[in-house]
Amino acid sequence: MALYDEKLKSKINELPSRPGIYQYFDAAGKIIYVGKAKNLKNRVLSYLNKSNQYGKTLVMIKKVENLEFVVVDSEQDALLLENNLIKKHQPRYNVMLKDDKTYPWICIKNEPFPRVFITRNVVRDGSEYYGPYTSARFAHVLLALIRSLYKLRTCSLKLTNAAVQSGKLKVCLQYHIGNCWAPCVGAMDDAAYEQSILYVRDILKGNISTVIANLTEKMRSLADGWQFEKAAQVKSAVEILASYRAKSTIVNPQLHNIDVFSYLDDEQYAYINYLRIMHGAVNQVHSIQLKKQLDEPKESLLSFAIYEIRQMVDSNSGEIIVPFLPDIQQPDNHYIIPKIGDKKHLLDLSERNVAYFKMDKDKQRSVVKEDSVFNRLKIIKEELKLSTIPHRIECFDNSNTQGTFPVAACVVFLDGKPAKKEYRRFHVKTVVGPDDYASMEEIVYRRYSRVLDEGKELPDLIVIDGGKGQLHSAIKSLRRLELYGKIPVVGLAERLEELYFPDDKDPYMLAKNSVSLKTLMQIRDEAHRFGITFHRKLREKPLTRSLLNEIKGIGEKSVNTLLQHFKTVNKIKSSSLEELAAEVGLAKARMIRAYFDSLPLSDQ
Repeated sequence: MALYDEKLKSKINELPSRPGIYQYFDAAGKIIYVGKAKNLKNRVLSYLNKSNQYGKTLVMIKKVENLEFVVVDSEQDALLLENNLIKKHQPRYNVMLKDDKTYPWICIKNEPFPRVFITRNVVRDGSEYYGPYTSARFAHVLLALIRSLYKLRTCSLKLTNAAVQSGKLKVCLQYHIGNCWAPCVGAMDDAAYEQSILYVRDILKGNISTVIANLTEKMRSLADGWQFEKAAQVKSAVEILASYRAKSTIVNPQLHNIDVFSYLDDEQYAYINYLRIMHGAVNQVHSIQLKKQLDEPKESLLSFAIYEIRQMVDSNSGEIIVPFLPDIQQPDNHYIIPKIGDKKHLLDLSERNVAYFKMDKDKQRSVVKEDSVFNRLKIIKEELKLSTIPHRIECFDNSNTQGTFPVAACVVFLDGKPAKKEYRRFHVKTVVGPDDYASMEEIVYRRYSRVLDEGKELPDLIVIDGGKGQLHSAIKSLRRLELYGKIPVVGLAERLEELYFPDDKDPYMLAKNSVSLKTLMQIRDEAHRFGITFHRKLREKPLTRSLLNEIKGIGEKSVNTLLQHFKTVNKIKSSSLEELAAEVGLAKARMIRAYFDSLPLSDQ
């Protein structure tokens, strides 16, 4: 074993008996393992005890050629540094968080008259984010509750004071159907709107009781002022919130701001469930799966998970309920292993959740086949060297005929399937003549500028139909939007089906039977089909109208009447004199019939 080399033995003997982290390197100088320790010397020496090592640990030790260490002040600092180094270097033998999915958050947008919406993309622009919610359904139910109580705007208008006071903005359908207070026309002032946002924050934090108390006081005040209709509306809101609280309260409402963790494992994976308790109700639920690499003790895996999850959800809970103590406990936190009472009920609930989570993961692994959508996306991730599985892929294609009718299309695939409701067509507005590069630059900019403005979900992968030129045009727009480097983008040229990456001079050729290539070709072909269909309709429209306009005595009004009724020129050609007369009168019907009867058979 490499660890028995004299050089390494000497280095190990010099290790201090202090908290810190150690890094193992292979012959190529690559970090293969990062570990934390309360006592560096004792921990690293423990690897030399051959009788205590087996399986994967022995395999790893045989590859160690060098080690380095960092001394820190406390065990907590060691946990923090270990976590950061694992994320940075992703060593082969360290435990990995097996979670490529992005979970939804509820965002309160940093803007005048803030919008509240669900997003999977966290943008650090001063907006507030609550979550993540592992159940998208729960997030949508919560948002529906908020919108039933408060008629907040959903549009992306920039409602500055100047814009509202200009009088140029108009109310939309959402106002007319009672879903918006119309702050755009000054129907609700900023102070009243902000008060509603304060209530929304309390709801998202799980502080339902405070909102109910404030609304109850408001209801009484309105009733005392003889404003019974408004008081009834507030009463309805109180009843909705009380019903929601009753369904979500599971234990003593006095239990507040508590984190609950449970643990379950098998030979390959560790599963951890997290519950956040606010005012006796479950405010957040999150489960993770850790891929074991060595024979890590469960105490170490639990401390890793607690740190990861609390960092993810920005938890400041001082009390943490656990099934057993982690090997490193975070300072200023009180750890509890309950045996009876309400806190034991919380731990039991978390343990049921982690058992269901493990069961679901086991079931997924048992049904995954070689050609499944999940595997195809996983292969794309590996072959294109993406950081995450591309759950959302968007593809762009341009179409024009010698510069006329320039259009573009964007198709969206979610988890390998076309999401046709999210397809978008574009008229190219700023480009003159047949310039595919400039058209691509315009369309990509317009697409993601709007996505950012509306706080919608960004893709995990962008595919551009074309080679270097189209790809670089798309990159220009991504740079302008400060998205370049945040979203992977590739070009797929049709002639040889080669891939172009932003920083590579030469194309990358995937095997013709590659799952990645076939999937990307399918998405590209769908974008092409969608764009060509739109382009063909635009071409046919003027041709159709010009044919009817050639008939002497038939004006634009008659053309519109005929097309509205018969829909197509072919149906007009085949219509009888009586059918035509019923729409435009006998005289014009005779002109139309005479015109089509006079055409050569090849044109009829």
